[in-house]
Amino acid sequence: MNPPLHYAVVGAGIAGLSCARALTEAGVRVTVLDKSRGPAGRMSTRRGEGWACDHGAQYFTARDPRFRAEVARWLEAGVAARWQPRLTVFGQDGRREAVGEAGAALARHVGTPRMTAPARHLAEGLDLRLQATVNALFCYDHGWELSTAEHGLLPEAFDGVLLAVPAPQAVPLLQPVAPDLAALAAAARMQGCWALMARFDTPLALDFDAAFVNDGPLRWIARDTSKPGREGMDTWTLHASAEWSEAHIEDTPERVASALIAAFRALGGEVPMVWSAHRWRYAITESAVEAGYVWRAEDGIGVCGDWLNGGRVEGAWLSGHVLAHSVLAEMALA
Repeated sequence: MNPPLHYAVVGAGIAGLSCARALTEAGVRVTVLDKSRGPAGRMSTRRGEGWACDHGAQYFTARDPRFRAEVARWLEAGVAARWQPRLTVFGQDGRREAVGEAGAALARHVGTPRMTAPARHLAEGLDLRLQATVNALFCYDHGWELSTAEHGLLPEAFDGVLLAVPAPQAVPLLQPVAPDLAALAAAARMQGCWALMARFDTPLALDFDAAFVNDGPLRWIARDTSKPGREGMDTWTLHASAEWSEAHIEDTPERVASALIAAFRALGGEVPMVWSAHRWRYAITESAVEAGYVWRAEDGIGVCGDWLNGGRVEGAWLSGHVLAHSVLAEMALA
């Protein structure tokens, strides 16, 4: 009896974990490698004593029936819940605008008790190797070999490699082994996002929990403690726009904080007791490649991620899911 095929998934965000979970449940051996200390990618939460803040993805929606079914499983498992914030929109000069019926009725969900919870749920039971930064791929007759910055060349050979990393990180990995796929990844420009986590010793007396901002450096603000399962200090996430973030991508955290806090105060906020900033270097896809995923069976290499599928958590999960099922379909034909 032949041993099960062994695939490497590079990246433990939602796309990579979705792909790895589908393959594993079909009996394929999968090893997931990620450079971070934990799974989740941009579905991330920063924690400290008495506070927590979702500084990456703020919520997720579900339109595709496959992802709606997945979210239903997360809800049943207690790793997600519906978030119903008091939502508003700020237009030019801080004027309030109507949210709109579609936006008001849209079901928004968050991970519970933190945004990382769905990813950790997907990762349960997987062969997940953290703090393993894959820096080179090698394709031989006997399979794929991977090298990591921390551990050098890995001892095993893999039957296939599936990349689930931001497009700019995929380019140098793909260039030596699949230059056409590297060109595809290079065509998807990802923009940065500055996030500010602002903490207050008493709750702010604002009549909204979240807002889209259509003027100035901010694009989104949200009271994290309004989300299900959150406790502790009154904590707000301030996200800068992609345009502003790109223009100020090399600014110091202090300069970024000064600008974003000033914009927040103009909308009724206050100066926080303490703040911390995080720069997401690759956060938003400016021009997503609408293929959904890429799978090249003859070479055993595939690529997935939200940048291939219109952004958003749903796009990431679907990209990994459909890539996995394309791999499985190819196995059935072999």
